[in-house]
Amino acid sequence: MLILAAGYGTRLYPITLDIPKALLQIGDKYLIDFLIDKIAQSEGVKITVVTNEKFYNRFCGWAEKYSSLPIEILNDGTFKEEDRLGSVGDVEFAIKNKKFENDLLVLGSDNIFNWDFKGFLRFAKEINKPVAGLYDIGEISEAKRFGIASLDNQDKIIDFKEKPEKPESTLAGTCIYFFTAQSLKLFYEYSKIHKDKDTTGQYISWLSKETDVYGYTFKGEWLDVGCKEALDKAEKIFGA
Repeated sequence: MLILAAGYGTRLYPITLDIPKALLQIGDKYLIDFLIDKIAQSEGVKITVVTNEKFYNRFCGWAEKYSSLPIEILNDGTFKEEDRLGSVGDVEFAIKNKKFENDLLVLGSDNIFNWDFKGFLRFAKEINKPVAGLYDIGEISEAKRFGIASLDNQDKIIDFKEKPEKPESTLAGTCIYFFTAQSLKLFYEYSKIHKDKDTTGQYISWLSKETDVYGYTFKGEWLDVGCKEALDKAEKIFGA
């Protein structure tokens, strides 16, 4: 399992100048703790958190409190926003560094939600294809702010666009992905032809044209904590 935490949280400056977004407080927990609580429900899980040089030591200190969980902190070597590898670049970096050979669950560390992964993982195992976790945000006007998927009647992704001007659905990407072992090599193929590795949504758009990719729609509360407004909302919903 791979958690992406190598961003610099620039939309939350100055709050995140010296604190990684994943280690912001929500109530009495860090943002990333909500993910770990969900992950810990699965037996035999091994967790890799990929971060950057700037925040590497902070994450190492954080991981010490989870002595009963196998958490490894991976440093992608970047120190500032201009040098970041991007979400897709960090997945590729982790695959190369850790030599992942099995199915891989990938999570964005700025996700906060109240569901578990059981249904998602069951669906992914049955399909045995890459799966993107989706959330119905309900309003077309809001959909312009997210990566948006369109599905066929078998839940296969037929279109995925980042922040579309004219959204065709309200199914937003949550940065929760299941990649089969066989599909991991396709990250290398993508890198050969795309310099921009900043968003996983762009990768999913490309991947859905190379192979079947399915969407799984979660039910419950979900927030992408990328701005101060979302951070305040997360505090109200999840911080009590």
